[in-house]
Amino acid sequence: MANMCPTKTPMPEQAPTVRNKNFKEVALGYTPDQAIEEAKRCLNCKNKPCVSGCPVNVKIPDFLAFIAEGEFEKAYLKITETNALPAICGRVCPQENQCEGKCVRGLKGESVAIGRLERFAADYYRENCIAKTNKPTSNGKKVAVIGGGPASLSCAGDLAKKGYSVTIFEAFHTAGGVLMYGIPEFRLPKDIVCKEIDNLRNIGVDIQTNMVIGKILSVDEILESGYDAVFIGTGAGLPKFMGIDGEALNGVYSANEFLTRINLMKAYKFPETDTPVKVGKNVAVIGGGNVAMDAARCAKRLGAENVYIVYRRSEDEMPARNEEIHHAKEEEIVFKTLTNPTRIIGEDGWVKGLECVDMELGEHDASGRRRPVEKKDSQHIIDVQTVIMAIGQSPNPLIKSTTDGLATQPWGGIIADEQTCATSKEGVYAGGDTVTGAATVILAMGAGKKAAAAIDEYIKNK
Repeated sequence: MANMCPTKTPMPEQAPTVRNKNFKEVALGYTPDQAIEEAKRCLNCKNKPCVSGCPVNVKIPDFLAFIAEGEFEKAYLKITETNALPAICGRVCPQENQCEGKCVRGLKGESVAIGRLERFAADYYRENCIAKTNKPTSNGKKVAVIGGGPASLSCAGDLAKKGYSVTIFEAFHTAGGVLMYGIPEFRLPKDIVCKEIDNLRNIGVDIQTNMVIGKILSVDEILESGYDAVFIGTGAGLPKFMGIDGEALNGVYSANEFLTRINLMKAYKFPETDTPVKVGKNVAVIGGGNVAMDAARCAKRLGAENVYIVYRRSEDEMPARNEEIHHAKEEEIVFKTLTNPTRIIGEDGWVKGLECVDMELGEHDASGRRRPVEKKDSQHIIDVQTVIMAIGQSPNPLIKSTTDGLATQPWGGIIADEQTCATSKEGVYAGGDTVTGAATVILAMGAGKKAAAAIDEYIKNK
């Protein structure tokens, strides 16, 4: 019998005043009974609108039906028919804007908790089942994948399943991209990412780390060495700054550096590890997206007494997920909206304050949001010792500057066909943040899947 409760089964979590002092996972996951109860809220709609909302087209009603029947292993296997990273997607995808946003139950209540159930199925399988690895038969063809982030992992997994010999070239010492260096441990435990990546190794994907393509090898050299095609999924890891005075002071971080030190280099374990991160008593994080929330919540866990989100628009315009904003507030992060920094104040080379002005919302701009306008005579100073810039990233220019015939956007993104991910250079495909600019994990994975299908077709017809 269907569960007609209008609200989702609550997700167990660490208490806010406990979790804001540790890096353990915030959400604790469903129990089997909770998962079954929530899965029964699915109405198994005829048109399956939730599937169309998923960038990788997971067969959502099918896997929910298995969970409702207590067939958790079958649920996981159904998900992995189209999604190679379910434990990750179940934790970090913006389901409210995708699959859950299309859920019919959301019309008169809350949608089915699809993301939580995807996570449950993946966690249950990892902890209770013996993985069945069937290495595909080789088709004798080779594909190189540049970058080890979600777009690349998705592309590599799909191609490996088709029999291709796939090599991932990753610049860092660990594959995973933003999954490893960008998303905090308390949202996405790194051992889970590593296990998902190990699943790709088990089906034959070769991962070569410390390989900076554009320096050690060029894309042209890779093609000349016998690879039949190349996929570029290098993400958007080049941080942006505001261009205001004081950005070169000690105590100013890009969110990219701050989170990389904490996540990939485990600075939160210092002095057990070699990488420290210094935060002052008061910290300002500039920006209103998920990265800003991550940086602010990390700063709080590293011992800052007061952490401020400084954002020039109102909370309604914040691009961060509602869940991330909610968790940040619970963890005592202070939101200073309609506030715009104009200068970072220094003393003896270190940050001593952040000069800001108040803003008000004017007419709508090209993004559809109301444009912030400065209020007169509203200058004020926020007492901070650390400033973290979380206002966006762009693609690293290394690939485009070392690859002949690769067309790019004025802002640095590689130009690629929306459906096939084909670039202007024959045999070279690109997808994810390196094409679109910073977006979501699941959209990058969707691009990787499209590219894998197009590469397969290209090589077959070559």
